[in-house]
Amino acid sequence: MTLPPPSPETEPSSWVLHATDNHVSWITLNRPEAMNAVTWDQRERVIALLDAASADPDVRAVVLTATGKGFCAGADLRGAPAAPGERIAGDVSRTIRLGAQRLVSAVLDCEKPVIAAVNGTAAGLGAHLALACDLVLASESARFIEVFVRRGLVPDAGGAYLLPRLVGPQRAKELMFFGDALSAADAERLGLVNRVVADAQLAKTAKEWADRLATGPTRALALTKQLVNASLDTDRATAFAAEATAQELNMTTHDANEGVTSFRERRAPHYRGR
Repeated sequence: MTLPPPSPETEPSSWVLHATDNHVSWITLNRPEAMNAVTWDQRERVIALLDAASADPDVRAVVLTATGKGFCAGADLRGAPAAPGERIAGDVSRTIRLGAQRLVSAVLDCEKPVIAAVNGTAAGLGAHLALACDLVLASESARFIEVFVRRGLVPDAGGAYLLPRLVGPQRAKELMFFGDALSAADAERLGLVNRVVADAQLAKTAKEWADRLATGPTRALALTKQLVNASLDTDRATAFAAEATAQELNMTTHDANEGVTSFRERRAPHYRGR
């Protein structure tokens, strides 16, 4: 699949491109002139597409990527109050809760596996949007930046939740305290990225991975995602109980029965995502 080309239009309707190919939902941020800084309209569109992917049995994987040289430069802050005196107490927390946190949660809660294909700079919210995905592919020119400290801000968009779980508290603090740009290679070394590929190979590799996921046992993958995400916030007894329940639920699906039957018959399974 060839990713849709950037559109010359500047209307919000063109700021998120969407296409479905071979059971894969491709969601592409498309404001290259703004390094894909996320607007309200983009955020709501991406959330809606992720929710739709969860509900559509014909969608079996999702790829989140972008056009241009940037994956996402964070939230578009144009129009935000410039001075604290213009705000009412509670406005900031409400904006974060209903905005950036909802977007990151939509990725974490999506019932289909989500691949981030990071084509360039991912800063602030953009970095956390990528790191919330189940698998992260990065081009060699990609960079990850915890930019908040550079603006005198506290990390938001779930960063203080995501990063320690991925790299541990000390590494997370180093990234957040200094705000230095992290190369794709260093991100891979730290475990933030699954694989780094040449810029020209990013879309191809993302398609290969997504196609593999789209032919897999979709409900089993959804339950696996839920178990892994929840495991970091719970005790062993609760995690074991959730695992047993998930397996019980999964055994009611066509794909689980097909997997067992194909093993017994010594043939390749044919999963239907149901």
